[in-house]
Amino acid sequence: MAAVVFALVGLVVLALLGAVHRYVWRRFVGDTTAPGSRLRRAGTVAAFVLPLLSVGAMTSGRVGAPFWLQQVLAWPGFLWLACLLYLTLALLVGEVVRPVLLRVLARRDAARTGAESGTASGTPAETSGTPTEVPDETRPRTEKLVTSGSTGVSAPPEAVARTACDAPDPVAEPEAEAAATASAPPGTTPAPALVPQPSRRLFVSRVVGGAAAAAGLATVGYGAYGVLRGPSVRRITVPLAKLPRAAHGFRIAVVSDIHIGPILGRAHTRRIVDTINATSPDLVAVVGDLVDGSVADLGSAAEPLAGLRARHGSYFVTGNHEYFSGAEQWVDHVRELGLVPLENARVEIEGFDLAGVNDIAGETEGQGPDFGRALGDRDRGRAAVLMAHQPVVIHDAVEHGVDLQLSGHTHGGQLWPGNYLAELANPTVAGLERYGDTQLFVSRGAGAWGPPVRVGAPSDITVVELASRQA
Repeated sequence: MAAVVFALVGLVVLALLGAVHRYVWRRFVGDTTAPGSRLRRAGTVAAFVLPLLSVGAMTSGRVGAPFWLQQVLAWPGFLWLACLLYLTLALLVGEVVRPVLLRVLARRDAARTGAESGTASGTPAETSGTPTEVPDETRPRTEKLVTSGSTGVSAPPEAVARTACDAPDPVAEPEAEAAATASAPPGTTPAPALVPQPSRRLFVSRVVGGAAAAAGLATVGYGAYGVLRGPSVRRITVPLAKLPRAAHGFRIAVVSDIHIGPILGRAHTRRIVDTINATSPDLVAVVGDLVDGSVADLGSAAEPLAGLRARHGSYFVTGNHEYFSGAEQWVDHVRELGLVPLENARVEIEGFDLAGVNDIAGETEGQGPDFGRALGDRDRGRAAVLMAHQPVVIHDAVEHGVDLQLSGHTHGGQLWPGNYLAELANPTVAGLERYGDTQLFVSRGAGAWGPPVRVGAPSDITVVELASRQA
């Protein structure tokens, strides 16, 4: 049954991708290029190749493709998904602008034509050697008659047949002139060529398409720069009623969703470690989704984590992506790097209990969260801080008397307007909120999944400073 549901979801996603690509092709290629032109052929090829790269980037890791192939597919495939999103959004905005711009141009042309008709009233067109202008609303063609200054001869009107919406691309002008010159008898003046002029609709399509492309690509470029630059540091203070005076000011560096993978590798890990160490934390909490790949492929990229420095050590809990990547092997590997995995376990820290539970995704392997094991027998008179990757377990945390839950998973939405979708599946998308006597802090994460792009949800590492109300 699950396989059938998965297959149906896959078909829906593929159908949606196909429809969106068809729309993008139409607006960027079909409406702005001439049939048979090089630009149209190139755009059509791209419309088939780019989605194939995206599908390959999304599936190569799951099907066990060689890591080098995953890296080759990841950059263009995932980046195109981000470009597709923002190009589509920009084009949808353009759908509102398009009819307005068409009306403005039509009124301008009508006013200009009326003025020219009034000026030339009663003057025969033949005296000047120039054809008389006809208003756009009644003109059955878009080509302009080009006359010879020496003869005043114009091309026959029956040679013009296309309507305004079918006007050929202006790049055909040199070809038309060359054809007219070649067909003229030797020693005679060639007949004037028909020079195609772009219609208002073609002009508007190119203007709107160009603006949409600039806006969409600029958005993706800025979002990619933010990810590759590395996370910023945020600081918040969280008061805990049970925290003793001696633990007042205890600082926990919370980092989640690092997502070491085919795109974000060892340099990304090093930036995060350096940023954390610069805050001089008392404890480091790595709250899941550390990797997107196996230890064999990414073990060396994770090695900079051995350089984390904190007075009370560094701790780790699994996220859902660890269970796509070999959670047991990664737990062993981070232990070798000096981090302490909390697999449904608890340790006593100076003034409070630090607990960690496995991610919900571990339930498929019999390794899901066990709150009773992690928190069941503790002294409830002590403050408790829980590391749990997904915010949705907050209700279990409330039931077990947790004072503060540290989570990630949401990425803050990562790509606007993805935050609205994230709100549907998570109680808190980013920041600090209270649920009964339990406070929940959700990090936006330090990396990115899929496209290495963030828009409206910059990556961060948060220093959570615990405050004692007794102080």
